[in-house]
Amino acid sequence: MAFSEVREYQYGDDIRNIDWNVTARFNHPYIKIFEEERELTVMLVVDVSGSNDFGSGTQLKRMLAAEIAAVLAFSAIQNNDKVGVIFFSDQVEKFIPPKKGTSHILRIIREIISFSPQHQGTDIAEGLRFLTSAIKKKSTAFLISDFMTSSTFDHALRIASRKHDLVALRITDKRELDIPPLGLLKLRDPETNNEIWIDSSSIAFRHDYKQKILAKSQMLNQLFARSGIDNTQLFTDEDYVKPLMKLFKRREARR
Repeated sequence: MAFSEVREYQYGDDIRNIDWNVTARFNHPYIKIFEEERELTVMLVVDVSGSNDFGSGTQLKRMLAAEIAAVLAFSAIQNNDKVGVIFFSDQVEKFIPPKKGTSHILRIIREIISFSPQHQGTDIAEGLRFLTSAIKKKSTAFLISDFMTSSTFDHALRIASRKHDLVALRITDKRELDIPPLGLLKLRDPETNNEIWIDSSSIAFRHDYKQKILAKSQMLNQLFARSGIDNTQLFTDEDYVKPLMKLFKRREARR
């Protein structure tokens, strides 16, 4: 709440809001009027690493991330909020400082849709460290990523969550959760270009793979819970509006 003005006391006003300095000056009770400070800074911290170029259906993870980021940007401008973007791979690829205005939002949308990263790796900690150092004022920051990384980011996540209202949006393709039995397959890591052969017809292999994926998901949920970070999982073949609305309603209920 931000201070707005001072006016004469009226019956029913909260006496805790009396401005005693003004009251003493005019020998008549005056109260302070407050209004909600609506303007926010919204930061979109978007993972543009190579693993987001995967999609088993009609949509790549990168496309879903771009659409969600665009929706959040348009929502912010409706509330007259400032919006900024950090694109990161294994380093910060581009930073657009937060501003207001339609032309600024349209620039952000164009960048989100057409941006091409110079690197393919993933370092979530690097993106979070940049957010913490570059944005001095507390913001609502949406971390949009598939969280496919071998490097740790626990410490950077905790620091960023203390300074900002951090929300994690996990972009997932269901084919990443379960490999079908298709015999011998050659898989390529889009971030390192390393290739391996697997026997997808092996029940033991598919079971072990699924257990590792579930363990990874559980680890992320525990990490977000320890850091007090709201998060939700969004799938490339499903409508993202319902899980986002559920997330925002859950956040609103706690206020």
